[in-house]
Amino acid sequence: MNRGLKLRIWTNAAAGSVLPLAILVVVVLMIVPVPSIVLDIGFVTNIMISLAVLMVALHAARPLDFSSFPTVLLLATLFRLALNVASTRVVLVHGHEGASAAGHVIEAFGKVLIGGDYIVGLLVFAVLLIINLVVITKGAGRVSEVSARFTLDAMPGKQMAIDADLNAGLITPDEAKTRRQEVATEADFHGSMDGASKFVKGDAVAGLLILAVNIIGGLILGVASHGMDLSDAARNYVQLAVGDALVAQVPALLLSIAAASIVTRVSSPHDLSGQISEQFSHSRAWAPVAAILTVLGLIPAMPQLIILPAASVAGWMWWALRQREIAALNAPAPAPPAEQPHVIAWSEVSDLAPITLEIGYGLVELVDERKGAPLMGRISGIRRQLSRELGFVLPLVRVKDDLALPGHAYRVRIAGVTVGEDQVYPHDLLALDSGDCMDGISGRAVKDPSFGMDALWIKADKRADAIAAGYTVVDAPTVVATHLNSLITASAAELFGLDDMQALLETLRESYPQLAQNLSPQPYALSLLGQVCRGLLTERVPLRDFRRVAEALVELGGRDQEPAVLLEAVRQRLGPLIVQSIVPVKMPLPAITFDSELESLLVQAVRTSPQSPWPFEPALAERITRAVQDAVQPLLLAARGFAVVTSPPCRLALARLLRAQLGDVPVLSFLEIPESKTVDVIAVIGSGKPASLPTPHAAPGSGDH
Repeated sequence: MNRGLKLRIWTNAAAGSVLPLAILVVVVLMIVPVPSIVLDIGFVTNIMISLAVLMVALHAARPLDFSSFPTVLLLATLFRLALNVASTRVVLVHGHEGASAAGHVIEAFGKVLIGGDYIVGLLVFAVLLIINLVVITKGAGRVSEVSARFTLDAMPGKQMAIDADLNAGLITPDEAKTRRQEVATEADFHGSMDGASKFVKGDAVAGLLILAVNIIGGLILGVASHGMDLSDAARNYVQLAVGDALVAQVPALLLSIAAASIVTRVSSPHDLSGQISEQFSHSRAWAPVAAILTVLGLIPAMPQLIILPAASVAGWMWWALRQREIAALNAPAPAPPAEQPHVIAWSEVSDLAPITLEIGYGLVELVDERKGAPLMGRISGIRRQLSRELGFVLPLVRVKDDLALPGHAYRVRIAGVTVGEDQVYPHDLLALDSGDCMDGISGRAVKDPSFGMDALWIKADKRADAIAAGYTVVDAPTVVATHLNSLITASAAELFGLDDMQALLETLRESYPQLAQNLSPQPYALSLLGQVCRGLLTERVPLRDFRRVAEALVELGGRDQEPAVLLEAVRQRLGPLIVQSIVPVKMPLPAITFDSELESLLVQAVRTSPQSPWPFEPALAERITRAVQDAVQPLLLAARGFAVVTSPPCRLALARLLRAQLGDVPVLSFLEIPESKTVDVIAVIGSGKPASLPTPHAAPGSGDH
């Protein structure tokens, strides 16, 4: 162990033992008689602590910068009261010996500050007590009470604002956790300050009572026990009592000022002196001051030798601040940094935005704030909606113009890969043909970029005609936003990273700490959990019910570390949720199955190559794809939900095959369908003839699963 580490350990240990030792000293001062030299040291230490607390309070930029102030105030008050108890004992026991019987500090306060006249000392103490108790302490207590009430009332709104920023992707989970902790600390602080203000008030009252005890007790002891005359006893004991009271009252006044300055602070990047100087550094505030003081100085009865110099100082402040403001207005703009051709910045070679929307120059008005930026509002809505649906916070969408694109073209990149592009016309409308629209509408024939439907770009004045003809009419921002929505949904797995996985675990830990503890880092590493979640997102299974995903993984106990095996186990647990996303609860599930011979052939192919992502022979894969496409085509045209149902061993391989060839065709295993769910087998692949589709009025059939 090196010397620096030893020194650091020793310093931490010493700092940790200071507070218990200080409490022990306070108890000793209250119980054990101490000599006058110890009282002198204690009084000087008390003044030093009070000054230090006041300086820290004045230099705090916001109240939470001195969050330990309530506890410090309590300890300082206890220390001062312990000194009062010890000094009272010394004054009453040795007061007959003279003014120095209770130490040099009390003697100095009794002689130097009040000139040895205890009547003056009593009046000075009374004035200080009134200032401390009636003005400073009462005002600070009221401010503390109001601040505590307002802070507690504002807590729910602040928590909701943090959650909204987190859901919108404006802050990270770590930042949200820090802000929540800050809100809780702020509430605790203001609540503690509300109670700590009572310490200051009680301390002031205790000082008055202790003064009365010292005076009355000293007079009785001096006359009855030491045979002193009443005047001599009053001179000795009252002077000592007043000196003791002033020694305690001055640090109490400093702590009261510190408490008042803390509770009246407004959060600012500057400390109190910097905040005040910044707000007083406006020339327009000093010109009236100089003028009014000059007018007062010209009155014959006024002391011109004092008022006129003050007016000159105010006038000089106005002139100096005015010159500084003029110089700031006329100062040249800072020159941009000189270009260094040989220096290459990371920003030039990397783009950290996971989602990028590149637009041509003709589409810039869609994101122009002066024209309302209609596209930006829709993009924000898409992020918020998809974040709720998918179960994790989507990253921000970076929108930038690209001069290399045609004027009305746009391109969407996800993780650096172009996933979609098309053209839109800001001043035109897109009329979507649902298949039964009437003719007579002219426009530029195109395909809808999101769904591949036939569409026409028409002029804005033809909206009514298009709607009357049966078209669905949307504007250019809606076209781009809808296309972006479909592309992000299809690429959700590419956007889910380890940071998102960690955020899911932290959110789970807040509501289900025991479940999160049994999930990661043992038995599952963060990277393995991320692979399972990406697999779910690839197959359009959202993560919004991550608790069920975690419970399924915990039930497995970490016996298997293969992502594919874990994915199938989780899907079986989420089966009701998956089926519900395909068809409503009360409707039967239209299913496309395979006959027994073909099913056996598929299972055998998977078992022969269990690690291969494509275990089927090319010819067999092509026949399966073509047969499934023929079976689902009527369902797609009718916009009906359906699922391809197969045995668990070959579900994943079959899902990969159909997704690569046909897109988003849901593939379920028998174990993923709830027992209570009715199934309509509408086609059997490999039987030679597909089952006919049931008519809408036919009674739903049921199939075994």
